Amino acid sequence: MTAPDNRSVLRLAFWGIPLSVGVMGLKMLAWWVTGSVALLSDGLESIVNVIAAVIAYVVIGYAAKPADATHPFGHHKAEYFSAVIEGVLIVVAALLILWQAVPEMMAPELLSAPALGLAINFAASVINAIWAYLLIRAGTRHRSPALSADGHHILSDVVTSAGVLAGLLLAIATGYAILDPLLAVIVAGNILLQGWKVIFRSVDGLMDKAVPAEEEEAIKQAIAANAGGSLGVHDLKTRQAGPAIFVDFHMVVPEAMPVGDAHDICDRVEDAIRVVHPGARIAIHVEPEGEKAHGVRVKTRAG
Repeated sequence: MTAPDNRSVLRLAFWGIPLSVGVMGLKMLAWWVTGSVALLSDGLESIVNVIAAVIAYVVIGYAAKPADATHPFGHHKAEYFSAVIEGVLIVVAALLILWQAVPEMMAPELLSAPALGLAINFAASVINAIWAYLLIRAGTRHRSPALSADGHHILSDVVTSAGVLAGLLLAIATGYAILDPLLAVIVAGNILLQGWKVIFRSVDGLMDKAVPAEEEEAIKQAIAANAGGSLGVHDLKTRQAGPAIFVDFHMVVPEAMPVGDAHDICDRVEDAIRVVHPGARIAIHVEPEGEKAHGVRVKTRAG
């Protein structure tokens, strides 16, 4: 990720804090107006959004720090910790909702001022939907796990809010007050599922998952088209750590090839890979003809 990209991601993370506070205020106002436990559950999840926004801002700033003596590969993986923490917070929010909703199921009450409360909650949901779209798009473009996790979490909040609004409208139309706490329980179940997904994606990143298959194929094609003069490439490995992509492979050259010529081929291949993945960290092990090859082979075109 370039310096302008880092600033753009950090700026988005910063503005997520006041925006999440505002949305939380609207949702808690909707609960205060109506007394709906389902709207309260929606508001409690927004508290998690505020905490997650603060954590994301701090962690994204730390992850952008350049490599140093104690972290020679950079600090990119810090973003995954933010996403894991957010997943845990989502689970906590779901448990808080259940704590509020289950007792209400024993003695449900009809809502007061439902139209005003639902209108306020709807406005908050529209703001969340726009913000989730911006975060997911930016997180994908800049390869930021923290922004992506935040965006997907907020998107799940939008879906939850839509279900709550639809259910409460049904409760008002039918007069069945039990639908209000029942909806809160359903919301809690959905939030638990989303929390699990966020944690799973983040742990996958911490385990040095390879780049997606289509991206690896693009790397192979870049190598094949630009490694002319070598005898082939093998043992290709990739991994991603937040916005950083690491590419490692062995390149076989004729035993009599001068070091300078092999170095020129490496430079050409590295430049081609960085066209596909700008800023990629690349390690090429040059070996003489006759070495035993292992792993993924990439056939090169004749130079």
